Amino acid sequence: MPRLVDHAARRREIIHVTWRLVARHGLDSVTMRVVAAEAGYANGALNRYFASKDDLLQASFEYVYSQTNERVRAAVGDRRGLAALRAFCLEVLPLDETRVLEARIAVSFWGRTVADDRFARVNAATLHEWRGEVARWLGEAREEGEIAGTVDVDVAAGQLLAFLMGAQTFVVADRPLLSVDQQRAALDAQLTQLTR
Repeated sequence: MPRLVDHAARRREIIHVTWRLVARHGLDSVTMRVVAAEAGYANGALNRYFASKDDLLQASFEYVYSQTNERVRAAVGDRRGLAALRAFCLEVLPLDETRVLEARIAVSFWGRTVADDRFARVNAATLHEWRGEVARWLGEAREEGEIAGTVDVDVAAGQLLAFLMGAQTFVVADRPLLSVDQQRAALDAQLTQLTR
């Protein structure tokens, strides 16, 4: 009797191997042959799970965002306003090994969005979703008097996302440049500015 294979589990396993390779060696080092060898598969075996390198990279890119979004949902829970916003930011900032790995992967993929429409669409959809959530939490904070009534929610949402992406880039480029404490202090400063 043929052995049953959990297709989704194998895809996740291959994506995790891809993550490790991108984090260690960068996006350009990833080939189907290298991923197959690292995962313990014969050359060509990945084709059952991913039609091409681009399909594998896109799935990896999407998985980074889905993992972050799962953590955000758990951290935010039923919080509103600034509490929800702070919880979101703390899940995106590269404050531990998992989030540093995710930042390395995200930053590596951002370069790909410039020339590849598929990556650009995935990235744009995620940023649009995040910007909407951030704007909603800022709107709640403004309604509840947690931030100044004059705060332009759309502008502030863009600024916060730019700060988060900048922190990811700093940590990936030179980890000692922005420590965990400095990231937290910078986030507090960003949120405090909204109250003035």
